[in-house]
Amino acid sequence: MMAQRGEKTPAKAKQSASKSDPETKAPEEIQAEIEETREELGDTVAAVAEKADVKKQAKAKAAQTKRKASSKVTGTVEQAKAKRDEFTAKTQEASPESASQAAQQAAQTVQENPVPAAVAGSFVAGFLFGWLVGRR
Repeated sequence: MMAQRGEKTPAKAKQSASKSDPETKAPEEIQAEIEETREELGDTVAAVAEKADVKKQAKAKAAQTKRKASSKVTGTVEQAKAKRDEFTAKTQEASPESASQAAQQAAQTVQENPVPAAVAGSFVAGFLFGWLVGRR
């Protein structure tokens, strides 16, 4: 159980009992206790001043939020890169042979027999020309 403010713990009660009898203490001991109390009070004042510094706390909170957001962005970017790499690998597995084979086969067919390819190209060009003229 923690001591409430203003309550003394057994160790502090023992200290204050020895502190409350100034006639049995040497002036050096009293001076040392005063210095110790000043240090404790200085630490307490510094802690209170830090808590009361709203601007400093706001900056610290903003920096913390920025770090969190940055780490989330970094994580999201890494996930996106992993998904991209996974998708690329799947795409390459599925299509490189079939697509390249189809392109090679079409090129070989056109080289072997150019007349049907020229007729088909002319038909497509005429169709596009008619469609463009009809739009106006």
